[in-house]
Amino acid sequence: MTRKVSAPFTFFARAAAGERPRTPAPRAPGGREAAVWGGTSDEGRARGQPAGGRARGACPRSPPGPLPRGPSSSPTRPAPQGPGAPGASTSRAGPTRPGDARGPPAPGLRRPESGNTWSLRAKSAHHRVESFACQTSRLLSVVSGGGQRRARKACRFGGELPVPAAGFRSGWELAGLGRGGGMSEERAAPASAVSLGEVRSWPEALCRRELPSVLPQLLSMYQHSDNWMEHIQILKVIVEMFLPHMNHLTLEDTLFSQVLPKTVELFDDMMCELTSQARGLSSQNVEIQTTLRNILQTMVQLLGALSGCVQHVCATQESIVLESINSLPSSVLHVIKSTFVHCKNSESVYSGHLHLVSDLLQALFKEAYSLQKQLMELLDMVCVGPSGDESGGTLSTAAGGSEDLLFVIHSLLDICSVISSMDHAFHANTWKFIIKQSIKHQAMIKSQLKHSAVVSGLCEDTLLSFHSCVQLAEQTAESGAQDTVDYRLFQKTLKLCRFFANSLLHYTKEFLPFLSDSCCALHQLYLQIHSKLPPSLYAAGIPDPQQEEIAAAFLVTLDLLISQLLTFQPFVQVVLDSKLELPCELQLPQCLLLVVILEKLPSQPEGVQALWCTEGQSSGASARLSLLGAVFFSFEQCSAELSLPVRLQGAQGRGRAAAAVTLYQHVCVRLCAFIASVHPSLFPQLDTALLDAVLSAHMITSLLAVDAWCFLARYGTAELCAHHVTVVAHLIKSCPGECHQLTSLSVLLRRLLFLMAPPQQVEFLRNFSPRVAANLLLWQCVSFQAFPAELREQAALEVCRAGADQGREWLSGPRRLGELAGLNTLLSALLAVCTSAGDALDSAQRAAVVDVGSRLWALLDVTLVTSQPSVQQTLSLLCPLLGFFIQTLDPQLISQGVALQASLLQREPPDHVCLAVLEFVASLGRLFMPQALQDEVLPSLSSVFALLLVGRSWLLEQHALEAFMQFAEGTNQEEIVPQCLSSEETKNKVVSFLEKAGCVEETAAARVERVKQEKGVFSGPFANSAAAEGAKGSSSQPYAKRARPASPLEEEYRSALRAAAGALEVLEVLLPKAPAPDWLLGSVELLQQRLGGLRRGLLSGARLDGVAVDSGGSITHQHVL
Repeated sequence: MTRKVSAPFTFFARAAAGERPRTPAPRAPGGREAAVWGGTSDEGRARGQPAGGRARGACPRSPPGPLPRGPSSSPTRPAPQGPGAPGASTSRAGPTRPGDARGPPAPGLRRPESGNTWSLRAKSAHHRVESFACQTSRLLSVVSGGGQRRARKACRFGGELPVPAAGFRSGWELAGLGRGGGMSEERAAPASAVSLGEVRSWPEALCRRELPSVLPQLLSMYQHSDNWMEHIQILKVIVEMFLPHMNHLTLEDTLFSQVLPKTVELFDDMMCELTSQARGLSSQNVEIQTTLRNILQTMVQLLGALSGCVQHVCATQESIVLESINSLPSSVLHVIKSTFVHCKNSESVYSGHLHLVSDLLQALFKEAYSLQKQLMELLDMVCVGPSGDESGGTLSTAAGGSEDLLFVIHSLLDICSVISSMDHAFHANTWKFIIKQSIKHQAMIKSQLKHSAVVSGLCEDTLLSFHSCVQLAEQTAESGAQDTVDYRLFQKTLKLCRFFANSLLHYTKEFLPFLSDSCCALHQLYLQIHSKLPPSLYAAGIPDPQQEEIAAAFLVTLDLLISQLLTFQPFVQVVLDSKLELPCELQLPQCLLLVVILEKLPSQPEGVQALWCTEGQSSGASARLSLLGAVFFSFEQCSAELSLPVRLQGAQGRGRAAAAVTLYQHVCVRLCAFIASVHPSLFPQLDTALLDAVLSAHMITSLLAVDAWCFLARYGTAELCAHHVTVVAHLIKSCPGECHQLTSLSVLLRRLLFLMAPPQQVEFLRNFSPRVAANLLLWQCVSFQAFPAELREQAALEVCRAGADQGREWLSGPRRLGELAGLNTLLSALLAVCTSAGDALDSAQRAAVVDVGSRLWALLDVTLVTSQPSVQQTLSLLCPLLGFFIQTLDPQLISQGVALQASLLQREPPDHVCLAVLEFVASLGRLFMPQALQDEVLPSLSSVFALLLVGRSWLLEQHALEAFMQFAEGTNQEEIVPQCLSSEETKNKVVSFLEKAGCVEETAAARVERVKQEKGVFSGPFANSAAAEGAKGSSSQPYAKRARPASPLEEEYRSALRAAAGALEVLEVLLPKAPAPDWLLGSVELLQQRLGGLRRGLLSGARLDGVAVDSGGSITHQHVL
């Protein structure tokens, strides 16, 4: 089923995009709430006014009908209060009723000095007020309990009635502030008072003239009023009638600091009342529905009044300092954020009945949207310091301006987190403003900005938009068309991704020294994004065209971001952290990031290269790997991607298009390019990293390091290559025994010898002559094909001569078991000569090798091989060595060897022994057997193949099939072929192998899922072993000696000894009870002799079944006592 992605323009986005408000039907049970937010029209947006609303400077809408009053308490707001604001320290008065004489008398409005015609109007207003008060009293007398409370709330709203703040007895008069100033004049004041309705009709000239006397009275009324509608009416009169005539330099002290804190408190009360009442909203409860709609209408008018304040300041032609209006941005931002939070949570707040108030929520969101746009325009015009000089003025002035600006930026950051899912375009514009203001005023605020909040917010929004982009790209692939709605949304969302990435790039460039705490977020952003793109196994199914668009429009910016961070030490610490633990899906992106850094680093100064290529540890931080060490460690964690393998875009060559390459090729090529351009001062770190990787327990890591080392030897001089060969040769000779490090160093030495110049090869043969027994360890690693023909023949001759001489010396001596390690080394060297330079050996040398091998073979038996690992190694070397000379071997030796192998396989020897046996029996296909030999060999040979074809593992089974086919194709004894296929299952395996029929076809998707599951299973143990290996490799001290492993027969020895001791204890108990038999003494003496022999045997050697091993480990055939 096609997955749907929410469009970028949701309920709230359409409120800002100009759609006509509409009221959808109620949501069906289980259905989805329809998006009903309206917005500003395109034409209105161009003029800066909302669609369907008022233009700038126009009168607000009429006040709504009766509304409930919110709770008297309100949360603390960030809006600062002026030092002399009347409401700065005044708590709100309690609700008032007509005739209530409690509380201080509230001032009214004094009429202008233009005659007595205002008295009649004042009296008329006074009568209307008293009439309204009488009706209210009667209403309160007939209701009780909750009804009285609702009625009192309703009394706080009354259209445009001139309701006084402290009671109805004196109308709109200035109590105690008349010309006489006494109480008698207070009672006579109605003759000189004026209603708010009449003030609305004043001309501009009259408002300007009466501003000094009327504004204080309005502010006092505003502070003492406890009526929501009265607040709104007074605020609208101040903003529309008197604000245009006020000096903008004194706005903060004369108006904003006195009005806006009370306005914010009023808004919070209404929001609290709205939220609490919304829980009871339903289509049947008309009363709550009307109440909520009235509150929303009032909030819209309040936002409109704030818009008037912002518009007036914007219209000022002179320079504006932020400190002169500092209450305005803080108050407006608080109201805007509360509005957006309410709209965002509207579905849960209104409990499925959002459609009943959706049109007013549209209007509220639209008003807040317009208000924030106007505020950002205003803030873009103001300057922080006095007279437009941000660096001038006193320290206190500059500090106050910077604090105001910081509050604005941090408030907008909070708003961004709210609107991120509501309107993408509005969200992006808010971020644009934040970045612009931060950079514009960075000299003042760079050390106080919440840089981590800015960077983390940008990273989060970048990642969210990228995920939406990927999801839309998947839907585009499913639809299969490029002109669908999904594709157009994909392009818009991709532009949004590019915007966030560019914003992050710009901000990082300007504030890089302050981003120490943000490096982890930047690192994770890079990894998360690349984990959703090919070649990651966890990538989404994005079509190739969309991948190219994402790379061209978005990933390029991330690449530039990494370039900016290269010189930043905290970023280096985060990327190369030795304790960095990443989930499976981020391991390949980490490897690719390190490879990108490898590509960028050669163009950086030496100091930056040294920062990345050296290990270190900062104070309070974990140890840091070197870049090369991190590359190898990260590379070995990508086992799943290497096994598939995944494909990456290769480098484009001259005259040919770029071809897809495997991950191994991608990393190896760039690693070699880095080695070729690294600064010479970093060669020691390079050598250390390569050697540590070669000695790694992970084979694929070791092979990558060997490839890189060979490139270094080939890229350098012949002397450098010879020096590396000498170093590696000494390392091999210092290995304590068989280990994976010896195997890796042997591979490296074998490949380096091919890169040596002939003169250096001659020098190598002279310095490490095979005549010295200790040097044979090196020659077992050598491919003689690396030498020229003459030198190859000389080296093969010396190795064969030294090997044969030492072999005969061992055979003629005591044949100690402890000397088998040296014997195995010379056998391995002889095998290396036969496999790579067999044609250089003459008949005498061949005969010498066969003689030594045959005599050794004759000493082996099943019990000795199964009990001694060193003897198993000897057998594993003798099998392929004698198989090379199979046509010259004695037939009796061949018969004995095949019989030994058949008996040995029945005891399930180790895998390497089975593989050696396969090499020997496969070589029998080249041997022509006479009939007498066939009768002896073929039964055992059939048993060998039958046992090996039923392999214990897929590896043994595969090698067994290959060896069987090699024997069957070369042998002339065709009758043995069907005898080896002992069962139908074995026959089917051989037939499938011949027909090259694979197993059940595995789809690409199924294979990826299987590999991902395998990686998840093995990543834990492999990571632990790698960490332990790295800890060992990083130490310059030699390995501690390990305790000698216990013998597999040790427990049997203990059990036998306990049994003997128990038997002696029984004899000791029986002797006191009865006389001993006559024969007991002779038996005890015989036992004593046997104990003496056993003691001598323990001092001189150990006895095996048919083989005694003396104190030196010599092997001699003896009879078992």
